[in-house]
Amino acid sequence: MPVKILSVDDELDLEMLITQYFRRKIRKGEYEFHFAHNGLEALEMLLRHKDFDVILSDINMPEMDGLTLLTKVNEMHNPALKCIMVSAYGDMKNIRTAMNNGAYDFATKPIDLEDIERTIEKAAAEIADIRRWQEEHKQLENIKGDLHLAHEIQQAILPRIHPLYPELEGKVDIAASMQPAKDIGGDFYDFFRIDRDRVGMVIADVSGKGVPAALFMAVSRTLMRAAGMAGGDTDSCVAYVNRLLSDESVNCMFVTLFYAIYNHTTGELTYTNAGHNAPYLLHADGKLDMLPTANELAMGIIDDAAYTKHTIALNPGDGIVMYTDGVTEAMSPEYKEYGDDRLKTLIQTHITDDCATLNTTIKEDVKTFAAEAPQSDDITMMIMKRV
Repeated sequence: MPVKILSVDDELDLEMLITQYFRRKIRKGEYEFHFAHNGLEALEMLLRHKDFDVILSDINMPEMDGLTLLTKVNEMHNPALKCIMVSAYGDMKNIRTAMNNGAYDFATKPIDLEDIERTIEKAAAEIADIRRWQEEHKQLENIKGDLHLAHEIQQAILPRIHPLYPELEGKVDIAASMQPAKDIGGDFYDFFRIDRDRVGMVIADVSGKGVPAALFMAVSRTLMRAAGMAGGDTDSCVAYVNRLLSDESVNCMFVTLFYAIYNHTTGELTYTNAGHNAPYLLHADGKLDMLPTANELAMGIIDDAAYTKHTIALNPGDGIVMYTDGVTEAMSPEYKEYGDDRLKTLIQTHITDDCATLNTTIKEDVKTFAAEAPQSDDITMMIMKRV
């Protein structure tokens, strides 16, 4: 694209002089000159055509002088439009005023066209940089908008724990939350009906952050929900999804996952842990234990990995606290981790709280501990109790 230049001067001879001097660049399409004879005429042209790059303007003109035109140009807030002001050699007061008011450069009469050419070339180079930065900024704004939309979609696909299925009211208390470290995250939780008596619960943490983790999260959640709702045992469901993820894994991505099936009629809880943080087991009598789990591989690493099913019985008032390592690895401004001991002590102190209250208590304590330190990992929890 040619550099589009608006020459503003009431001396008609200047138009012929400029056209003659820059004829080669005009023929080659490098420069495109337009001419106005006062500031008012120039302003009208600028308002009609917003693609000018350089204004070469005299200061002393009838109807509207160059300084007033410069003020109007500044009101357009276009950093890619450069004003080069021209005045008599001894008119330093007006030249200084123009420069202080944002003129890009100045020239004095009689005009040295070679000097003007160098100034235009310098301005054109800066304008090209500004437009490139503006385009990059526009692209970043578009990406930011896409990430915000992706955040809303990701939050929308996480199940709404409340209200529960009507038939589970008064039988199961459950609360969950996911707070991504970036606009979108790799953690997820899920809760779904399998049959009349059983519900499935999943909490997982995908390796990495940002868009790749979010995409892998969506795939993992979809596969796990489909496999779980088919009704198979926890170990067979995890093994099946692991094979699928291992076949499709890109850049060696993997996911740690805890999957449990709870029978709200009998209180039986079966579960399989694929490399995830072991949940805490809450007892109605106030005791707190770590849920026994086998040390097994995360999903998506080895397609034929074996997984184990565990079974325990939950008495009324018993429950489990599931969480991702974003909780225990949250950093304080002094670079100290929140840690397992702090989490265990907090849960023990509030062990009789309902699930929503306990979930909020943990989130607030982690937030207080981290203070103003940036969140380095997604923070996700799901807490369930047998009523």
